[in-house]
Order: sequence, then structure tokens, then C-alpha cells
Amino acid sequence: MAQPTFFIKPPASTLADIATLTKAQLVDPARGDHIITGLASLDEAGPMHLAFFDNLKYADEIKATKAGACLVSPRFEPQVPAHVAVLRVAQPFRAFVRIAREWHGEALRPQSWVGNDGIAPSAIIDPSARLEDGVIVDPLAVIGPDVEIGSGTVVGVGAVIGPGVKIGRDCNVGARTAIQCALIGNNVLIHPGCSIGQDGYGFIFFGPEGHLKVPQTGRVLIQNDVEVGAGTTIDRGSLRDTVIGEGTKIDNQVQIGHNVTIGRHCLLAAQIGLAGSLSIGDNVALGAKVGINNHLKIGDGAQVTAMSGVKDDIPPGGRWGGFFAKPTKQWFKEIIAVERLVRDSRADPKDEGRE
Repeated sequence: MAQPTFFIKPPASTLADIATLTKAQLVDPARGDHIITGLASLDEAGPMHLAFFDNLKYADEIKATKAGACLVSPRFEPQVPAHVAVLRVAQPFRAFVRIAREWHGEALRPQSWVGNDGIAPSAIIDPSARLEDGVIVDPLAVIGPDVEIGSGTVVGVGAVIGPGVKIGRDCNVGARTAIQCALIGNNVLIHPGCSIGQDGYGFIFFGPEGHLKVPQTGRVLIQNDVEVGAGTTIDRGSLRDTVIGEGTKIDNQVQIGHNVTIGRHCLLAAQIGLAGSLSIGDNVALGAKVGINNHLKIGDGAQVTAMSGVKDDIPPGGRWGGFFAKPTKQWFKEIIAVERLVRDSRADPKDEGRE
């Protein structure tokens, strides 16, 4: 059985055409008519595939590759075997992505899950909802009263959009996503299974009446060009709004608590947990599984390494990591000092036989 594929097969292209598209230099112009039919990694590429190489970690793979051509920087060009056509370019991966976007544009954002081009008969849409022309609503989606949705937006199978929600143009609401109490801008991509605008974790704990729930009456504001990964939850604010800034990209299974403010063009990797009332500046990068305590401020341009626990404010431009997180230079020094202590204690004969 032929290997199935879920995306459109790109048109065959010559190396000369690819060089023009990627602004790369084909080192051997005589190979300009060689045909490339697809993209592949170094270890899986064949004679009609284009690959890229920009990291010596994969030196063994470039030596063994069967790729027809490879995008490579001048620094690593000598590593490429003679049978592989070289496309010399300063930033190989960026050039590779440029051609991938050209050939596989349909993979950049989901379309209708069932090939739908209008309103599915089984969708439930309140009469007071207002949908611009060109909105696609997949089967079993539910759109509540006074909802507004802009043209070019796709609402996936089984999605639920609560009363009064506003969604801009050219957005995508993934299957089984639930949205309430939210205002969403243009070109926002929400992957399947997200929960946006539910009430935050607000209680007065251990009172005479038990844990007393605090009403959460704020909203979620998601600005333009945001991407929200599958299974992510974004709680609405209690008194003020939860805000996701323009251009921010959020990975899968991220928890964003109530009243959190995230700036523009931030990067949040998978399984991050953000406690309530945080303030995160612009261009902040948080690694996978970072946890940040409530009421903290993370300055513009800060970076936090994966699996760190943050309990203190981080200044603008800070590079922090560890548990609990601290400036990375200090963290590394402490790790080295502890390792040295362990080595010294093992080398001390007085410690023999001790546990």
C-alpha cells in the first residue's frame, strides 16, 4: 500500500527554480535542471528531495544522506557529500521554511474538518448572532446569542461559542473548543480542544462557610495574530481582563490563569502554568513546563529555561532558570559548586563506608 499523505503534493521544481525562490546560490549550475519533488529530513531524503543542514549535531546524517540537494551555509558546505547538489545560503533553515510555506501553504492553518464551505445543516446558530459573508461553520458547532464572527473565519466541528463573544476575520476555532466571555481579534488561530473564558480559580479558602467562590466577571482579550495550541486553557479575569498580546504564540496544554497579562510577540512552550494576576512583557520566551507564581512581573525580552519554577520578578532582558529560578549564570555556578562538593566528598577516604 502506498504511504498516505494528508497534504497536497507540491509541483515538481528544478534546482534553478528553487535557488531563485530561496535566494540561494546553486554551487554547480550544471545541476540546475535536476528535478525536486518534495522536502525531507537528511536521514529520510531521496534523490528527488531537498533537505537542509545547519547543525554539526547532524554531521553523521549529512555524510549518509541520499538527498538530491541540500540548503547549507558556507561554513558547513565542506560537510556535504559530492553527490548532493549544494544550495549555498546564509540561513539554511529559514530558506527551507520559505519553500515549505510556498509548497505547503494549506498546512499553515486548518480549514474545515469536513471540507465544508458554508454553514453546516447540523450547526446550531442563534438568530441574534451575526456572521459576515464567508464564515464557515462545521457540523455540530453551537453559536450563541449576540455572537459576532468576521469573514474568513472557520468554526470547527463541535465548537461552542457563548453569548456575546466577538471573533474577528480570518480566524480558526478548532474542533471541540469552548469560548465564552471573550473578544478575539483578526487572524487568530485556536487549535482543537481549547477552553477560553471560563471562570478562574478564585476562592476565599477555609472560611466558616467552606471555600467561598469569588465571582469572575472579567473577560479574555486576544489580540491579532495570536496562535493558541491544542488543549490550552485561558481563564477570564476576575475584575480586570486576561489579555494575550498581538503576535504571541502559545503551545499545547498551557494554563493561563485569571487576570494574566501577556505582552506582544511572546513565545510560550508546552505545559506552562501561569498563576493569576501575572504581568508578562513583550517578546518574552518561556520554555516548556515553566511554572510562574501569581502577582509577578516578567520584564520585556526575558527568557526562562524549560522546567523552571519562578517565584520572583524577572527584570527586562533577564535570562533565568532553575528551581527556584534565578539568573542562569548564578544557577550554573551553583550547579558546578554542588557537583564539585559531591566529587570531593567521594574522593575523601574519611567518607568511606558512610551512607
